[in-house]
Amino acid sequence: MSGGWQNSDRKDTLPPDWDKIRLRILERDGWRCVWKLPSGARCSNPATDVDHMGKPWDHRPERLRSLCSPHHDKRTSIQGNAAKPKLPPRKARETKPSDGWR
Repeated sequence: MSGGWQNSDRKDTLPPDWDKIRLRILERDGWRCVWKLPSGARCSNPATDVDHMGKPWDHRPERLRSLCSPHHDKRTSIQGNAAKPKLPPRKARETKPSDGWR
């Protein structure tokens, strides 16, 4: 189980036949990560995870892709950070002149 799943209830929202869907996607993608590297080449790592591109409840094959654990973790982190509430910018703290060591 990859890092992002350890403290997640995400598996509870997957369909009962998720294992079959996951296997079909991994087989379709040749058990290889489909992440595109900056060079445009495909990642050469073995795929271990199936990623939802778009809504997490959309399990259509065209909305699923195979990723290696590092790229799936990266994707999950990006999604998690995007979902965090946006906080207003913090004000700079006023500084007082220092009178040295106390």
